[in-house]
Amino acid sequence: MERRNNSVLTEFVLVGLSAHPRLQTVLFVLILWTYVMILLGNGVLISVIIYDSHLHTPMYFFLCNLSFLDICYTSSSVPLILDTFLTIRKTISFSGCMVQMFLSFSMGATECVLLGMMALDRYVAICHPLRYPVIMSRSAYVLMAAGSWVTGLVDSMVQTSLAIQLPFCANNVISHFVCEILAILKLACADISINVISMAGSNLIVLVIPLLLISASYIFIVSTILRIPSTEGKHKAFSTCSAHLTVVIIFYGTIFFMYAKPKSTNPADTDDQDIFEVLISLFYGVMTPMLNPLIYSLRNKDVKAAVMNMLGRKPFSDGI
Repeated sequence: MERRNNSVLTEFVLVGLSAHPRLQTVLFVLILWTYVMILLGNGVLISVIIYDSHLHTPMYFFLCNLSFLDICYTSSSVPLILDTFLTIRKTISFSGCMVQMFLSFSMGATECVLLGMMALDRYVAICHPLRYPVIMSRSAYVLMAAGSWVTGLVDSMVQTSLAIQLPFCANNVISHFVCEILAILKLACADISINVISMAGSNLIVLVIPLLLISASYIFIVSTILRIPSTEGKHKAFSTCSAHLTVVIIFYGTIFFMYAKPKSTNPADTDDQDIFEVLISLFYGVMTPMLNPLIYSLRNKDVKAAVMNMLGRKPFSDGI
């Protein structure tokens, strides 16, 4: 471990899946392809929403933010992951590690809050359709999106600043592809109770509260949809929020699966469990951002029509 100036840590070592070179080769190709699809899919979705004035509504404004967020999130980690696959011993400077951790954490926290704002938008649209234009005014939804970004950035700034102050004096090897905050805290050789308390508060603000908001919104949404007399009306109402609900289930489902599942107590299963955890982490960080534009575009007539309109193949047709 490299040290200087009274044993100040200057670098970390990212091990990733260095013990499984064949698996690394397969994952490198898969992740590189997925990253290209993320850039293309979300880039096209952003371009379509900006290009077509019919999509200049609160729902698509939030969707544009989500797509941009997915590009930023994957760009803060995927290049480092790919670089880890290409080198046997990947080192990253202490400052570089903190910057990467700050960006990834802030993007992840922002997405949690933004999904909550999107659920609130769907609640107002379905449960209070006549008041929707007044409640979800331009100033309101811009402020909601800006609040999501500010919350994520401030939360990440607090967690990163607390992590930077910790002494790392025993080990600099991170059993991960990137500088994940929980992996970093495990390496500290001092009391991390303040960090643990801060992380608990962070989870409450950016995970629990948005999830409660999403749950409450969909309880009212489902209740309202069930009271619609016609089957066609029920289908139309549900289709306006089905894509968002699908994204929420994938996003939160992966998070809870990563952190809530029990750890194996059998030493013989430790290696297999570590590989499995890494693969789930990759799914959360790479596959989910790729699926988001597919989910929203394939299940949305407005987006399909806007794409065709942008390509000049036919005029925009009213959709759901």
